[in-house]
Amino acid sequence: MRKNWLYIINRILDDKSLKLEQYSDYRNAKQYLEFKISITRLIKDFFFIVAGIFSATFGFKGFLLTNHFIDGGATGISLLISSITGYPLYILLICVNIPFIIMAYKVMGRNFAIKTTLAICGLALCVATVDFPNVTNDNLLVAIFGGFFLGAGIGMAVRGGAVIDGTEVLAIFLSKKFGITIGDVIILINIVIFSAAAKFLGINIALYSMITYLSASRTLDFIVEGIEEYIAVTIVSSHHEEIREMIINKLGRGVTIITGKRGFGKHGDTKDIDIIYSVITRLEVHKMNTEIQKIDPNSFVVMTSVKDTKGGMIKKRPLKH
Repeated sequence: MRKNWLYIINRILDDKSLKLEQYSDYRNAKQYLEFKISITRLIKDFFFIVAGIFSATFGFKGFLLTNHFIDGGATGISLLISSITGYPLYILLICVNIPFIIMAYKVMGRNFAIKTTLAICGLALCVATVDFPNVTNDNLLVAIFGGFFLGAGIGMAVRGGAVIDGTEVLAIFLSKKFGITIGDVIILINIVIFSAAAKFLGINIALYSMITYLSASRTLDFIVEGIEEYIAVTIVSSHHEEIREMIINKLGRGVTIITGKRGFGKHGDTKDIDIIYSVITRLEVHKMNTEIQKIDPNSFVVMTSVKDTKGGMIKKRPLKH
């Protein structure tokens, strides 16, 4: 009898040891996968942001500065003040964006604010030290291609998880606080900027600057693959509970769980599964994709553009990056 009990105890201990070893291997593999994804994403972010900085600098020094054209947003404010006062643009880029960086820390979180700070400082350093030849003095070409390279720079910075123009952060903040749309906020800001340009720089420069802004905004949309202000996300994954908790806790967004059936195999076999639906801003797409890859790289994610939203957590609850 005693030998039987000893045999059972040994088997139990062996099973537990095996399970612990398997769990340890799984945990190590998962940690390695998360580390690999984070490093790969960090490298991609670095190259996107650096490319964005050089593209925006080329737009500034190759087209806009010598012709005194401006853009919209915080960049436009910096260009306008530089044209009126003669202060160096690289100093104004930092000074004008400081309030937006502080706001980004409160609205988007510490990591986003750090990336944005480094991107804006990098842009200012590049503007101060890197020389580009003046490409053309034709006003229409300056407006179109200056806006193109500036918009491409801003778009690549967004792809890298940062911004080099803080206007969108302000728009998101005001949208959350007062419930108005992000597009309306950006339009109101730019009306003020171009009205000031018409007064201080002349109506012709103001009109050409509006072309610059339109060119930059269209290019930005193209660079970030047509992502609008709000993105509806549908996620199908066997790790749906972990993804649900990630969206709630790390993005600060609400989710809707839809019960459905998953079809797979040659015979169309079905399996019950919970489908996650959520709405986020385009600046959060980068972080969400990274976190989903860490949890389930094989998950099926569908994103669709949303013109606007009303109610819920999208405008009322601050982000917790």
